[in-house]
Amino acid sequence: MASVSEDNLELQEIQKLEGHTDRVWGLAWNPTSGADGVPAVLASCSGDKTVKIWQKSPSTSSFHLKATIEETHTRTVRSCSWSPSGKLLATASFDATTAIWEQVGDDFECLATLEGHENEVKSVSWNASGSLLATCSRDKSIWIWEALPGNEFDCVSVLQGHTQDVKMVLWHPSEDILFSCSYDNTIKVHMMRNPIRVAASALVLTVEDDTKSENNERYYMQVWAEDGDSDDWHCVQTLKEANKYYLVLLYLYYTIKPKH
Repeated sequence: MASVSEDNLELQEIQKLEGHTDRVWGLAWNPTSGADGVPAVLASCSGDKTVKIWQKSPSTSSFHLKATIEETHTRTVRSCSWSPSGKLLATASFDATTAIWEQVGDDFECLATLEGHENEVKSVSWNASGSLLATCSRDKSIWIWEALPGNEFDCVSVLQGHTQDVKMVLWHPSEDILFSCSYDNTIKVHMMRNPIRVAASALVLTVEDDTKSENNERYYMQVWAEDGDSDDWHCVQTLKEANKYYLVLLYLYYTIKPKH
């Protein structure tokens, strides 16, 4: 509750939401709630490995616990973010995964688990259209995921510009511009260019010696394409630490930035 005087604005505590058993790291409002008769909905995430959903009572100013998302993440849930439609909730965890949830009745169903970061995922953010999701990690990288039909998510870009932990990512509210902040004392601004589709002409599984990994080997899947105006080949994308048992599809289309 807020009261205004001539000199200042005063905020008064009207309720304390309790239920988490460890520190609470993040909050996110459902963007489609709180208007037109729809009760306001708030998500909170915690070091207790859970996400709690709070809903405002229609007749009062108080919030009550609506649902608890648990038994999926195995470590701290560091960040949570609703999609612009309010239908999906993304949760980023220190277990190096990001989970995508959809409400089904009074429960939440995990639609997908996004894996790829080598260390803790610190932040997650949807773009304005809900077509892209950004995640960042202690591994210094930012991953961009594209939301596809059938509740599928594909990594379409990995940004490696920061030299220290990336603590937070945040999309511009109306444009495909991504901001990221890091322990390297910088804020980077990334603008998405219009993607073009190219047919991948070859897939190469690369094996390198690595004393830190099992059997001293690391596997990389590389996507190669032939230049249209010459006989040269170039690597479109390197998918880090690919599993050697991945199935290779006969036809693969991949998104790259246009050349300038």
